[in-house]
Amino acid sequence: MKVAEKRRAVRIDSRVLFAVRQVSDAVFQRIKQDYNDGISLYNRPEMAEARLFVGAGAALSRLRERDEDMALVLQHIDAKLNKLLKASDDHHSLMDKLVLQRVNLAGNGLAFWSGKSYEKGEMLEFHIVLPADSTFIDCFGEVVHCTAEKVNGSLRQKVSCHLRMITEDDREALIQFNFKQQSLALQRRRMEQEGD
Repeated sequence: MKVAEKRRAVRIDSRVLFAVRQVSDAVFQRIKQDYNDGISLYNRPEMAEARLFVGAGAALSRLRERDEDMALVLQHIDAKLNKLLKASDDHHSLMDKLVLQRVNLAGNGLAFWSGKSYEKGEMLEFHIVLPADSTFIDCFGEVVHCTAEKVNGSLRQKVSCHLRMITEDDREALIQFNFKQQSLALQRRRMEQEGD
């Protein structure tokens, strides 16, 4: 296994903001063709709000490096403005569909629990917001298997997918997030062992 493949295969279970939607083959092929022609996944009209979210997050990150307190104040103001806008508007956006849930993430695929069953080969679009720095990721994956299992007394579907289309920057963000989460888990384990 090559080094790049090993890095992509590193997996971590984490709670992230997550949304999934089925995509027809025709829609996927159109988006794929646009992507191959150099049009970013984020330049689609339905991704306008995500672009604002990503842009604001990047600006706050840059500001945080220079003035942490100001960045924190602006982040709180932004959150309050968003809450006010949502209260005054019945429009449901992409960001409203995001739900905090446990997802098994890797640079080459992911697995999640769903109340819905999916067929092998179905194409799905994923929207993921990684915690800490609020990195937004838009990617597409193909269902490799879907199995029914009991979770907390109810029947749920464990859906495993292989990523078919993701920007290299987004893939690297997933990989770095996974490495950071593994490092934190090792630190916690060492602290627990030292405390015993």
